[in-house]
Amino acid sequence: MGDPMTFPKPMGEDTRSPRAPRLLAGRGRYTDDIPAARMGHVAYLRSPYAHARIVNIDSEAAARAPGVLLVATGADIAAQCKRWCGTHDLFPALVAAEQPPLAVERACWHGEPVVAVVAETRAAAEDAVELIRVAWEELPPVTDAEAALTGPAMHPSLDSNIGFETTVEAGEVKAAYEGAEIVVEETFRFGRHTGVSLEPRSILADYNPAEDSLVVHQSHQTPHQQQDLFSRLLGIPEHKVQVICPDVGGAFGLKHHLHGDEIAVCALSRMLGRPVKFIADRLESFLTDIHCRDHEITARMALTKDGRITAMDVDDLFLIGPYSQYPRSSVAEGNQIARLCGAPYRLTDYRAHLRMLYQNKNLIGHIRSVGHPLAAAVTEALVDMAAAKLSIDPVELRQRNYLRDDDFPMTSAGGIEFEALSFTACLDRLTEMMDRPALLTEQAHLRESGVYRGIGITTFVELTAIGPEYYGGGGQHISAQEGCLLRLEPSGMVRCMTGVTDQGQGIDAGIQQIVAGVFGVPLEDVQVESGDSRLSPYGGGSWGSRGAVLGGETALRAARTLRGNVLDLASALLQCDAGTLDIRDRDIVDAASGLVRMSLAELAATGHFKPFAFPKDLQPALAVIEHYASQDRLFVVGNGVQASYLEVDPETGFVELLGHWVVHDAGRLLNPLLVKEQVRGGVVQGLGGVLFEECIYSADGQLQNGTFADYLVPMASEMPDIEVDHIVTATKSSELGTKGAGEVGTAGAMGAVLNAINDAISPFDARITETPCTPDRILRALGRI
Repeated sequence: MGDPMTFPKPMGEDTRSPRAPRLLAGRGRYTDDIPAARMGHVAYLRSPYAHARIVNIDSEAAARAPGVLLVATGADIAAQCKRWCGTHDLFPALVAAEQPPLAVERACWHGEPVVAVVAETRAAAEDAVELIRVAWEELPPVTDAEAALTGPAMHPSLDSNIGFETTVEAGEVKAAYEGAEIVVEETFRFGRHTGVSLEPRSILADYNPAEDSLVVHQSHQTPHQQQDLFSRLLGIPEHKVQVICPDVGGAFGLKHHLHGDEIAVCALSRMLGRPVKFIADRLESFLTDIHCRDHEITARMALTKDGRITAMDVDDLFLIGPYSQYPRSSVAEGNQIARLCGAPYRLTDYRAHLRMLYQNKNLIGHIRSVGHPLAAAVTEALVDMAAAKLSIDPVELRQRNYLRDDDFPMTSAGGIEFEALSFTACLDRLTEMMDRPALLTEQAHLRESGVYRGIGITTFVELTAIGPEYYGGGGQHISAQEGCLLRLEPSGMVRCMTGVTDQGQGIDAGIQQIVAGVFGVPLEDVQVESGDSRLSPYGGGSWGSRGAVLGGETALRAARTLRGNVLDLASALLQCDAGTLDIRDRDIVDAASGLVRMSLAELAATGHFKPFAFPKDLQPALAVIEHYASQDRLFVVGNGVQASYLEVDPETGFVELLGHWVVHDAGRLLNPLLVKEQVRGGVVQGLGGVLFEECIYSADGQLQNGTFADYLVPMASEMPDIEVDHIVTATKSSELGTKGAGEVGTAGAMGAVLNAINDAISPFDARITETPCTPDRILRALGRI
């Protein structure tokens, strides 16, 4: 594809999300707000053990309880719904056990649903759950890497607890280390955490036995994916399944998976022939929402004495849950770490060994910035260690080793194709923006008085807008193309239906800007709608920073097609060449003089109500649909740099965040305001992962902190000022030239803060290598406890 287009206004301008006023006024319509006659409510009995055999279930008392409509065991649900298996054809070495919606015979993690109770109210269902008696036989749980590697397989269908193993290798790694002048090495432990969306997982299923049809309202990111899954697993024809995703209160990736307790709601609705709703409470969310991270990574880096990085070697133990997540599999986070470590640097000798291990904890899936934060944190920690060992300024060491502008296009040592990135420009802008020399002077002065501040920098690569080869080629029914339908209403307003969905990131604003700018009408004349598998064009929804890249490009093509149709119709009515006309504001005008020839509403009304006014061979096509898939490469790749400035109290271990800076290259920005807010939100989520958030399990696999009293997330008082700036290297994969930006903040925040903490405590010859960097872990690193 050629050079990116010139943006017509309002593309590239700051605008607010069109749904923001409604949501701020409390007029949001979420899944739990949707009424249904004769609706039942679900509560689940969940396993209190990490690993146990179900000997017997006595549910008679629960079935007789007031208001109870149905009690269903895992076997009952299994009769309605097929099991699934989270494999991936592009990773043939990946082995996984089949997973049922509810546990059958065995429970494999603390919180796994075992029995469903449907009652007239949620309270009645929860009361009835308390009456169920389960006889359990506890089994030895697998809760750490050593047990997973040395113990027996937890699933009879598998030979071991190694679900996947692979090595990514380029060059001559062994020879590089044999000739290395300097080697730095460290082992890192990254704790598991989850997405913590404001709105919990929610689903309302309504099965109609007269038509064998199913209508589902669900807080989800991918309505067409869910339509396909519900159809295939429940055995209902796809055209009779409708999935509607209304307003969604945050998702962060955890709502683009299949959860057993959600599809079970559809089965329960079919068993009862009436609507059934499940809203996860917060404890259930911590127990069963998809988790992420949980890695133990040993990495080393080889350098010459003059500071040239020559090789990198990574070994990753990736601990997931008892099953590989469906339908995307759980392999992506480990695979992306293996392929992204060392990515910003001119490495030729590289090796990464990944082992994905099953254990008796909740499932691991894809949450915002899959693998990116860990790859960046590991790489950048080694760079800082090498800089200290060589007595080279860490910024200078990075500049010496970055991939250069004339290196592109190229394929990285990890096998990722890079079109054009801007590491040096981003770092130059970052150091200027943060005034690094002044911070270094302040840091040195304060250390003399016993105040320990640190400066940390992290460079990252961001993989966005994944292409069709990954899931389509992997055998998953997950759309990597996108659709957009535009309809010119008789009023002259444009109705846009898109396959991408909005969970708060503002993609509807970007789509609105594109349609308004390309078609030629005011922003407020474009109405964007999404989230309905029956009405929206088939598409993949929103995940992996694909909304603007794929959904935006599709909207551009649809707007251009509709514009051409309208001008052709106008030229027939006005008896002039279409090339002499233009659409401006709400009128069709003479392109040269700007003279209004007719209103857009007049043209639209003629097309809808008086089509006889046009020549017989010209149909008034006032609705168009376009589809788009990125075929050039597997990912549209962006990059950036982040810096953190903080203070560590060596007596308490507490960290105070003083400032955070981000410079990123996401190509051309459709809406700089919303991109900046996305970046800031991502940074805060990254701060949670590095400082606060962790799903803590006991040695026997019990989740210990399933409430907000114990699971900590950043609050406003802990958020520093976050300054954001952009470098623009437009991708040529699309006319828009955009790259994804939704995961930028999360990708680099962890590494920047980790490096800053280690810089702050470096006068004590201490290092911390485990996240989250809680006060007790910092004190242990300092030898204080």
